[in-house]
Amino acid sequence: MENMKDISELLKVMSNENRLLIVCHLLQLPMTVSQLHEKVSNLTQSALSQHLSILKAHKILDSQKNGLSITYSIQDERIRNVIKVLKENYCQC
Repeated sequence: MENMKDISELLKVMSNENRLLIVCHLLQLPMTVSQLHEKVSNLTQSALSQHLSILKAHKILDSQKNGLSITYSIQDERIRNVIKVLKENYCQC
């Protein structure tokens, strides 16, 4: 049952289209907030930072501070499989 709770939480967090887009970009390579903002330009930098904080709080992302910039990367490798299944079933690419 505990596993079901974890899965449910993961799906809740990933059910936001902006967070899905952020994760898809970070699956390609780690990025700073500025780099991500170029890719997800429909969000303000403040909104982007809030989404990154949510993803990090749920241990989906990790971050590393380098001087003034923070680089985000995927921490939870299960996300790669989740996104792969979504792409296979819902993307026409």
